[in-house]
Amino acid sequence: MLEGEATNTAADARGTHDAAFDAPGTHDLHGTFDAVDAVGVGEGSGVPAAVDGRRPTPWPGRRLPLGARHDGTGTNFAVWAGDADAVDLCLFEDGPDGTTREIRLPLRERTFRVWHGYVPGVGPGQRYGYRVHGRWDPATGARWNPAKVLLDPYARAVDGEFVLNDAVYGHTRGRDDTVRDDRDSAAFVPKSVVVADDHDWSHDRRPKIPWAESVVYELHVKGFTARHPRIPEHVRGTYAGLAHPAAIDHLVRLGVTAVELLPIHQFVSEEHLSRAGRTNHWGYNTVGFFAPHAGYSSAGGRGGQVREFRDMVHALHEAGLEVILDVVYNHTGEGGPGGPTLCFRGLDNAGYYRLADGGRAYTDFTGCGNTLNVVQPHVLRMITDSLRYWVTEMGVDGFRFDLAAALARSTHDVDRLSPFLSVIQQDPVLSRVKLIAEPWDLGPGGYQVGAFPPLWTEWNDRYRDAVRDFWRGARPDVRDLAYRLSGSSDLYQRDDRNPYASINFVTAHDGFTMRDLVTYERKRNEDNGEDNRDGTDNNRSWNHGYEGETANIDVVSLRKRQIRNLMITLLLSTGVPMITSGDEMGRTQRGNNNAYCQDNELSWLDWSALDSPEWRPLLDLTARLIRLRRAHPVLCRRAFYSGRPAGPDGLRDLAWFTPTGREMTRKDWFAPTATLGMYLSGLDIEQRGPRGERIVDDSFLFVLHASSQPMRFTLPDEPWAHAYEVVLDTALDGDPMARYSEPVPGGAGLVLAGRSAVLLRVEHGVWAPT
Repeated sequence: MLEGEATNTAADARGTHDAAFDAPGTHDLHGTFDAVDAVGVGEGSGVPAAVDGRRPTPWPGRRLPLGARHDGTGTNFAVWAGDADAVDLCLFEDGPDGTTREIRLPLRERTFRVWHGYVPGVGPGQRYGYRVHGRWDPATGARWNPAKVLLDPYARAVDGEFVLNDAVYGHTRGRDDTVRDDRDSAAFVPKSVVVADDHDWSHDRRPKIPWAESVVYELHVKGFTARHPRIPEHVRGTYAGLAHPAAIDHLVRLGVTAVELLPIHQFVSEEHLSRAGRTNHWGYNTVGFFAPHAGYSSAGGRGGQVREFRDMVHALHEAGLEVILDVVYNHTGEGGPGGPTLCFRGLDNAGYYRLADGGRAYTDFTGCGNTLNVVQPHVLRMITDSLRYWVTEMGVDGFRFDLAAALARSTHDVDRLSPFLSVIQQDPVLSRVKLIAEPWDLGPGGYQVGAFPPLWTEWNDRYRDAVRDFWRGARPDVRDLAYRLSGSSDLYQRDDRNPYASINFVTAHDGFTMRDLVTYERKRNEDNGEDNRDGTDNNRSWNHGYEGETANIDVVSLRKRQIRNLMITLLLSTGVPMITSGDEMGRTQRGNNNAYCQDNELSWLDWSALDSPEWRPLLDLTARLIRLRRAHPVLCRRAFYSGRPAGPDGLRDLAWFTPTGREMTRKDWFAPTATLGMYLSGLDIEQRGPRGERIVDDSFLFVLHASSQPMRFTLPDEPWAHAYEVVLDTALDGDPMARYSEPVPGGAGLVLAGRSAVLLRVEHGVWAPT
């Protein structure tokens, strides 16, 4: 079929499978819903009225762009529905008596499997959905059911709540999933909303922070502001709340350069949570890849969430902060075969999802019941259209891809030449933004840390594990730790990647907070309602002799020191550090390491720590470390260390020392030790400045000591240094800079407290005591 040609099959096809459902009339759904077939629709509906009792027919419209696009006088609707037989556009109007009226308009134009039509008079704020007709044969993957109102995959806003009711399922619940359920779902599902395209980005200035200089802060839009006392109550937990000066001031004072937002695409809660009276707090259950989650909007769901999100991005950009979205394109909120029919399953189940068992079952690389079929060209286009939309029209600066290995699979295996990775690599918009992979999924061969191509950075869980293990005393030697501290060259140096390919983190949204990491050895997830079965048991944590919170002064003091050790290690390591929201203030989840369903004070930040003498010093230390990092190129390198001097009279750019003050030998790397000295030469940085100038910086010695016993560490003498200035010492409970008033000469012994880290600045000039 040539471009512009269309098939007019809707009228005939509707009678083939759906005659019983398609009869016009009123459906009594809790007395609030009135469904009609666009006959007798009158003035004020936004839809052309019927003429002589005949059903109004949408104009042909265009197949592109997909979604609902308003042009000032009407709206073009276009949806890809694969092998469907017919598609009805459903417009929803609120009546004066509180009822909702549905107007069904068959889309009679179909071009390249896209059903489309133009409806004059329909504008922004109009709620709509689709009913799709076709075969019901789950054994072959066909699950069309026009009794179910479907979201537009390209909807830019979504309004209304998902209400758990048996009518939202395409099959009859409690029976075999091959039995179709013909009850109408309209009263129980959210609706798509037409949104105006009228935003002006001409005055927005993206911060464009280089990766090597970035410090990422992972936060939850609601959880970050829900309890903030300086934010007006009516905007707490919303996009406007995050844009409030009180929220932004904290981020700016802390010194981070980017916020990484947990999922803000429209999502729904899983069935088991809804039945238990809980909700999905994290949001990894998407049903709308173009729509900001309406639950985080203080401006309502009829398009206000789009404006509010854009205003938030503007405010963050004005403060010099980039916005990175955690996105979930690997699966959808429809779940497995027993899940609800909300969008993709009802449009073309076999087109949107990877199917198995002849089409009856779903291939599940995600652990969430389904996997989007990214090798299908239209699904791939939907994902990339969504990504470009968030960059060009919503202003975001990058993405963190949940379970990215699932997206990188071809027909089955993870493939560096997969359609998804290839398209991203060449895209003129997406190849310019920050791209972060969670480099694993749950399928065979899914663990892909270090295997993503250039342009990509990766969450480095090997960094997390090595740092946790070292500070809890579980490492027999320090080889792995040295790789992680210096940028993980063993993982990322091949394929012309850089140290900033490693997103270094100790904690994230899933798992213990940093405070809980030093307080609990066993998870405490009973409040999740799953008998403590959920969440990992591999926490790599240490409670320091007492499980849970305690008033024991010695235990509390040691735990705080260990948090300082973890924080200083994270922020001085080569790579891109990621801080989890609240770790800088001692946030606790009381041992819950999987708080995905805890939309309450367990997950929300407790801002009282800002004024607490117990935790304020940790916040000040974190901010000081970030300022130190950003001020020194030697701490945020763009290239890997070479182990060689930059010039004939220079030192190696990276050297490792034993407690005796000598360089480590091969034998030392394989010997058990809990102490390591890392020398970073600021005089031997191979990278150059923007005009080709040589970069010269301070040199530093970073000493990590994980043993419980104090140790004398001999500071390297000439040619490494004449003397050293102690910059930070985690053994100090108060000001970590208060220990030494004078430099310590090279060759002298520095006494390290048990379980402490010390950062020293190198003095290369001649030193003499005063």
